[in-house]
Amino acid sequence: MKALCVLVGYFFGCFLTAEAVARGKTGKSACRIGSGNPGTANMTALFGLKWGIVTLAGDVGKTMAACALCRYVLFPNLGRKAVLYAGLGTAIGHGFPFWNRFKGGKSVAVTCTYLFLFSPLWGAASELAGLLLRAVTGYPTVGALAIPTLYLVPAFRIGGKETGWVVLTATVLLLLLHWESLGRMLRKTEPKTNLVSVRHRRGGS
Repeated sequence: MKALCVLVGYFFGCFLTAEAVARGKTGKSACRIGSGNPGTANMTALFGLKWGIVTLAGDVGKTMAACALCRYVLFPNLGRKAVLYAGLGTAIGHGFPFWNRFKGGKSVAVTCTYLFLFSPLWGAASELAGLLLRAVTGYPTVGALAIPTLYLVPAFRIGGKETGWVVLTATVLLLLLHWESLGRMLRKTEPKTNLVSVRHRRGGS
């Protein structure tokens, strides 16, 4: 049942909201415009805050849908762990969609969503800490990787070994998806970004 949760989540994750936004606005793939990342930041930079919010809402929504379907309809016997496995599958699908040669987004919003759904207290705490680190360092990757990493401690201590190992897998997944950015940080070629700055495309909304 746990593997099926991951599989269900994977297929939900393969829907990239940014891809729908980009094709609707330009007729081009999100992977071929802007930074090339089919995520909220790229859509915001290209089309403005409104479309960034649409992208974020879509990614949060698909994660919630996958988790709710597995938790309450398909595999209720798994309890809250259905949320964890379905969420992990959604993050994998978002990062490696089969239809796009396994090239997808960074799965940050997806990961934040299912960790919060599994444990609102620890999810909110780790996400606020990640946001703070992102603001202090100027590197989105630092904040993104901090979230599941900080979540590991309560996952193992409170959730137990199984929960801890799933969250560790989530951490490794984000590490893989941010590998290129980490390399640029080590080479000191990764640009820092302002947390509150939003670049609008001329004439965009």
